[in-house]
Amino acid sequence: MQNKVVLITGANTGIGFFTALELARQGAHIVMACRTEARANAARDQIRLVTGNHRVETVVLDLGDFQSIRACADQLLARDLPIHCLINNAGMAGARGITASGFEVAFGTNHMGHFALTQALLPRIQESAPARIVTVASRAHRYVSRLRFEDLTLRTRSWLTIREYGVSKLANILFSQELGRRLQGTGVHTYALHPGVIASEIWRHAPEFVVKLRKRSMITPEEGAKTTLYCASSDAVAEQTGLYYDRCQVRQPTALASNQALAEELWRYSERALPK
Repeated sequence: MQNKVVLITGANTGIGFFTALELARQGAHIVMACRTEARANAARDQIRLVTGNHRVETVVLDLGDFQSIRACADQLLARDLPIHCLINNAGMAGARGITASGFEVAFGTNHMGHFALTQALLPRIQESAPARIVTVASRAHRYVSRLRFEDLTLRTRSWLTIREYGVSKLANILFSQELGRRLQGTGVHTYALHPGVIASEIWRHAPEFVVKLRKRSMITPEEGAKTTLYCASSDAVAEQTGLYYDRCQVRQPTALASNQALAEELWRYSERALPK
């Protein structure tokens, strides 16, 4: 990863932080796209100190707000900076409500935010090929038996928000597959992955008893970053695209998550939802 430019969303904490730390250690130029500037800068300074790599910087990004996404993308594009790897890592779980862009909060942040960011940066990523787009999904997509488009702009309704989170992670996988198909032959490859059940801040909005129960079977964020790092940097997967990974192995997602017609429909829905 020496001299590769890597943009990572949600890189100030959890698996995003350890992904940024390891890639910085490997010599990459890291751009940490985070919602809170102060926390992002503190994480940046820690990575610089630990790795000795000072090509680690931050940009402000709120994935729930299309205006913030556009501003972040414009800031990066204005610099004429290549993007060799985009890691769509940031995630929201356990929260309830609607994003500033008008979507259920998990779907709006985890899918629509990353869809909008990827679309805005895609020409630059293609210019930088060979390049990779890595999207952190989850095995939580297995909890979903149906994708109801009419629900995606409604407030969170399920008791523990698990269904909405699963829908957002299903969308991540469908998006990565469809993006891979659309980018065939461009030198840009796509990857979706389950990082493991992580003891990270992604569940900070969930009820306390849920967090305590989940933490009994959770792995550390450092362990959880392994599959992201594998997809972002391993030569073994350099020519693979549109696949789903778990524990650094290709896995088969559910039939719903493998449905090409649904992936195409989600793409059209997401495209129509972007600001003109």
